[in-house]
Amino acid sequence: MYFDSHAHLDDEAFDQDREQVIERIKSAGVELVLNPGCTLESSRKAAELSARYDFIYFAAGIHPEELQDYTDENLTAMFALARNPKCVAIGEIGLDYYWDSSHKDRQIELFQRQLSFASDCNMPVIIHDREAHRDCLETVKRFRGMNGVFHCFSGSAEMAQELLKLGWYIGFDGPVTYKNARKALDVLEICPTDRILLETDSPYLPPVPKRGKRNDPSNLQYICEKVSELKKLSPKEISDITRINACTLFGISV
Repeated sequence: MYFDSHAHLDDEAFDQDREQVIERIKSAGVELVLNPGCTLESSRKAAELSARYDFIYFAAGIHPEELQDYTDENLTAMFALARNPKCVAIGEIGLDYYWDSSHKDRQIELFQRQLSFASDCNMPVIIHDREAHRDCLETVKRFRGMNGVFHCFSGSAEMAQELLKLGWYIGFDGPVTYKNARKALDVLEICPTDRILLETDSPYLPPVPKRGKRNDPSNLQYICEKVSELKKLSPKEISDITRINACTLFGISV
């Protein structure tokens, strides 16, 4: 049984067949799903899904690409939403310099405010880091005792080592199945199994052999198979270990 620790089931890509997709998830052996928010609106939609389906949990947060959503009013509402019992993390938060590096200061400010809230509430965080590795690492290091996952990790093995020493988890997604995934595989090789989370990032980043199609949590098996191949363990062992890891991080009892 799998835990997809990062799937955007609230995304508009699922508007036409969301219920059918969720039914397929269960039949594919996905026991638990964590749906992170990217804006206040998407965090609310994720909360609504978690209320309808007992196996779906959610995180509340404002994504670094969504700076237009960053207002004091929205942050206050998002922090209130995080009090929901099925909200198990603050996320998806972080830094993204790939699309826009002209607002770094504002991204860092938003990131720090959300980290501070998570720290005060003793909640784990889900980090988005795209071409902002140094700033992401330096920012989280300021919050001693903070825990969470670097989602779809794209940094170096050296950065991963630093995060692992601090107790962070590393999220692995569809890119570990790609032919050009050498960096991700290097990180996976040095990452102990008790720090690995499996993610689809649905509807994005479909794994081989589903590239070019909309991704969904039923494809988690392909990521699990790749991880098991490199770690020389059975897919069931990896699915069991990573499910326990995610439940431990997010405080979910099943």
